Amino acid sequence: MSISTRPLPSPSRTGPGELSPAAGAGGPLPGVPRLSARLLYQVQRLLAPNAGYRWLARWTAASPARTRIFTAAERAAKARLFGCQMCGQCTLPVTGYACPMSCPKQLRNGPCGGVGADGSCEVYPAMRCVWVVAYERAESQGRVADLRLLQRPVDHRERGRSSWVNYWLGRDEGLWTADDGLAAAPRIWRAGPP
Repeated sequence: MSISTRPLPSPSRTGPGELSPAAGAGGPLPGVPRLSARLLYQVQRLLAPNAGYRWLARWTAASPARTRIFTAAERAAKARLFGCQMCGQCTLPVTGYACPMSCPKQLRNGPCGGVGADGSCEVYPAMRCVWVVAYERAESQGRVADLRLLQRPVDHRERGRSSWVNYWLGRDEGLWTADDGLAAAPRIWRAGPP
């Protein structure tokens, strides 16, 4: 499955009152990472912040020209590999390396209520839901618990910036919570006898 962010055709009618699957979507297409989850989790360990990467990030950030070049290279690589939308706040390490921003609804905390029983995307039924892909990839590596971490809202001021530079400089600390935010199972309210 190829990853694309090409403009979508204008809405078309397929029948009385029905819109085609791409009608009005206009957002990104769900993507499937091109590399195995196992390989990417191994690469993650190699790219963990250290003194060398912090130096590289500071050196890159010190020059607008270097920043543009580095960011363009990151954009090209990550768009092709993950369907990256360059949000500047990468959550790939906790989403099975399936980019949640490639979800047409850009949901950062799991699938919407419209995922098909077959795992299809509500907006693009011929494609798999990004979150189903994320679950399958995380499960294959014993990392399902990562998907329970709550993603904080996107800071749109970071859009188009290098998430690698942000990561190595610690600017994206706190992108997700340490747990699911629930100290205990939620209580369900039930009306009792009067």
